[in-house]
Amino acid sequence: MTTQLTENIRKIAARLLSEKTVDAVIGFREGSVPLMAEPVIIRDPKDAEGLVFDSFCGVNLANYLPGRKERIGIAAKGCDSRNIVTHLVENQAKRENLFIIGVPCTGMADRRKVRKALGGDVSSAREEGDEIVAAGPAGEVRLAKKEVLQDNCKTCTHRNPVISDEMAGEPVPEQEGVDRYADVRAVEALENEARWKHFEEIMSGCIRCYACRNACPLCYCPTCFVDDSKPQWVGKSLDKTDTRTFHFLRAFHCAGRCTDCGACERACPVGIPVRQFTKKLLKDCEELYGWEAGVLPGVRPPLDVFKLDDPQDFIR
Repeated sequence: MTTQLTENIRKIAARLLSEKTVDAVIGFREGSVPLMAEPVIIRDPKDAEGLVFDSFCGVNLANYLPGRKERIGIAAKGCDSRNIVTHLVENQAKRENLFIIGVPCTGMADRRKVRKALGGDVSSAREEGDEIVAAGPAGEVRLAKKEVLQDNCKTCTHRNPVISDEMAGEPVPEQEGVDRYADVRAVEALENEARWKHFEEIMSGCIRCYACRNACPLCYCPTCFVDDSKPQWVGKSLDKTDTRTFHFLRAFHCAGRCTDCGACERACPVGIPVRQFTKKLLKDCEELYGWEAGVLPGVRPPLDVFKLDDPQDFIR
């Protein structure tokens, strides 16, 4: 079932390409796997008919912007737009080369939750209003979309793009009164030994595939610290120390920049709750600096600037 939002995205993309406003449009098309729409770059107006947008478009499309020189149209939901703002601040994209198609978003379905509800593999899935209709070994079931949302979507307070050139649909109501950091406070309340054990347990299944890094729109360094050999910062084995170093250093690199888009967690093949490494830093940045990443265009994150009146009492 084609929604009005999908139709609008198709029309805007076809027009931009036909009028030569952009050289290419980044969006989504139907994926080959249920619940997983796949990113696509189109350059022919005719290909706009294949674009889609639904609750299976969880990939952060901002990940495909760094390094591109051509004029790009991009379909951007709230978290995508916030990462685009960060890319602009960090000179990974030029505003004059972008046409941002704003896409209001009510959250992305978590394929693991849908699979659990079905009791096995998902053979097909579609979105119908506020429901996800999925089929599996036990037949077809209807699931309330709000019950199978990605965890980051449940606490998202920026469902609409913070920056756009044309909206593909009317803005959706923003979620209010959500407790964004209940999970962080639960970990903070643990004693040191219990907290260490907690992180050891959630990291124990890591196979160092770097899917979280590759899916993250913030990880655009030409050479990642884990790939550096002169000097070598991290070993290549599955040694616990190396695994810890990778996760914690990557999280610190995202401090003040992460939008909690969930791309890392969505990409992890073994289901590690990767956001637990970054959400503590989100909470600290908000409490210490009143800062949310990607919300204020043109403003650099607090850990990326120096001010003469910065607190210096900690220096001895």
